[in-house]
Amino acid sequence: MHNKIIIYPGTFDPITLGHMDLIERSLKIFDKVIIAVAQNSNKKTLFSFTERIDLIKQIFTGNKKIMVDGFTGLLVDFAKTKNCYAILRGLRVVSDFEYEFQMSGINRILNKDIETLFLTPSEKYAYISSSMVKEVAILNGSLTKFVDPIIQIAVEKKLSSITAKSS
Repeated sequence: MHNKIIIYPGTFDPITLGHMDLIERSLKIFDKVIIAVAQNSNKKTLFSFTERIDLIKQIFTGNKKIMVDGFTGLLVDFAKTKNCYAILRGLRVVSDFEYEFQMSGINRILNKDIETLFLTPSEKYAYISSSMVKEVAILNGSLTKFVDPIIQIAVEKKLSSITAKSS
C-alpha cells in the first residue's frame, strides 16, 4: 500500500496564491504534500535556490502536512527517494497542458509507478503566474492579491536591493 503523499514540483520564484491554492486543495485528497523546489539552472530566478526553499518553509511553518525540500536532477528520482508515487501539476491555461502532458509521459517512461495528477487553480487564481508577479512588482504594483505577505515583503526587499546595486 502506497502512502498518500504527493510531490508538487516547481521553481516557485516566487510561490503564488495560485500555487498555495493547489497545495491546500491537494490536501483534500492526499495526507501530505512535498513541495519540491527545483534548482533549475536554465531559468534566471529572482531568488536563489536556498531563498526559495526558506521562504516557502516560512509560509507553511507549523503545518505538519506540508514538507518543503529542494532537489536537483530528475523529479522521478527525487520522488522515489521520498517513497512518493504521485506528482501534482497545475494547469492554468490550455497552453500549459501540452508541456505538462509531455512531462507526465516522460516521467511515466522513466518510472512506470509514478502517476501525475493535474489540478486547475480556483478561478480567482487562474491568471496568476510567478512571471506576472515579478512583472507587477518591477512596475511597482501591489502584490497583495497574488502572493502571501511573506513573499510580498521578500520580493520588495529583493527588488530594492537589486535597484540599489544598479544605481
